[in-house]
Amino acid sequence: MKSGKALFAVVICLALAISFKAGCEQPAVPESALIEQIVTSYASSGEKDVQGLAQLSVYYPAAGDQWERIMELWETPFTISSMLPEGLPEDDSLCIVVLGYQLNPDGTMREELIGRLEVALTASKQYPHAMIACTGGGTAAGDPAATEAGKMAEWLMAQHVEPDRLIVEDRSMTTVQNAVFTLDLLGESYPNINTIVIVTSDYHIETGCILFGAEAILRNLDIIVGGNAAYDAPKGSFSRMALAHALMRLPRETAARDTGIPDPAGR
Repeated sequence: MKSGKALFAVVICLALAISFKAGCEQPAVPESALIEQIVTSYASSGEKDVQGLAQLSVYYPAAGDQWERIMELWETPFTISSMLPEGLPEDDSLCIVVLGYQLNPDGTMREELIGRLEVALTASKQYPHAMIACTGGGTAAGDPAATEAGKMAEWLMAQHVEPDRLIVEDRSMTTVQNAVFTLDLLGESYPNINTIVIVTSDYHIETGCILFGAEAILRNLDIIVGGNAAYDAPKGSFSRMALAHALMRLPRETAARDTGIPDPAGR
């Protein structure tokens, strides 16, 4: 009788242990909710959500590693430069990425976009073997055929930049899509590129660099953001919370691209 009771107790203990283990392994919060908590917490407080990152790493190890690296990127003190740094690759493994800006209704470029291109032109002379990616879609209300990237490429060629240096990404409508679609092109057709630099307006540099760096991390690409060159814009502002929302859209935008189903919050 005693041995029967002992066996029953052992069975009960094993069942409880298995149940407890299963309960511990069951994610308490969806992955997307944890990521939202982590990025919005940092945006609002300026402090990394260590507990949230730890929880993400326990339940979703691959995502935990990626978002730890993304948050380290965001935490790193940021310097906005008027020219590209020295010491970047001197060959076509470097790509200068120029971010677009809304066109005038008639399809002509606004002053701010021309300012970004002038900075990009200087960068192209500083690194004469670098590739140059122009990114931006159709934003001219009165000219559906005009795209930011197309107009940018035309301007650069008019300044005697060799056409074979230019990469044109002309579908994106947001900075998130700039990152997703440009890295699509680089991954598919330019596998030798391992360093990119961002050219945009000064207030937009941090957003561009972090989104491109984060997208490369999420894809496990061997591409780094190695610097920036900024146009000194007369107006514009940077919102940490807007950047947080853009970061949260990166996985959704990639999923939308893969499935063909648009992200309802894409804009």
